[in-house]
Amino acid sequence: MNQEDRMVDIEIRLARQDDMLDELNKLVYRQQLKIDQLEALCTALARRIKDAADNSNAVQVANERPPHY
Repeated sequence: MNQEDRMVDIEIRLARQDDMLDELNKLVYRQQLKIDQLEALCTALARRIKDAADNSNAVQVANERPPHY
């Protein structure tokens, strides 16, 4: 393998690595978007669960008999 062939091989490898790096960056970006969506969903669900629990406690208190009965 002469010097020119080695340079061509190195350039090809570098180009492939650049392409792979771009693809991986796009993948990481899409994954981060999905993580952000899932975090927002978890926050909303946690808020709904807390609200439901708070409302459940309020209903139970409203249905209790006063202590003098």
